[in-house]
Amino acid sequence: MDISLTELEQAINHWRALRPSRGEERALSPEVDALATVYALMIFHRRRSVPLDTLEPQARELMENWRKYQGTP
Repeated sequence: MDISLTELEQAINHWRALRPSRGEERALSPEVDALATVYALMIFHRRRSVPLDTLEPQARELMENWRKYQGTP
């Protein structure tokens, strides 16, 4: 199963709402940071989608949890 760039953007926004950046430096939460890394690599490599099973475990779990929240299989 692939994850599209649009889905990834939606998941990042979801996790940003749940875990906003904090502190004076406005650092990303660990959840958003994990997904932002995937996003940056997709942009760099000009990928519109990536297979879910190629993500690091934390990013994969975050995407799976977001999909469950959305009601997406």
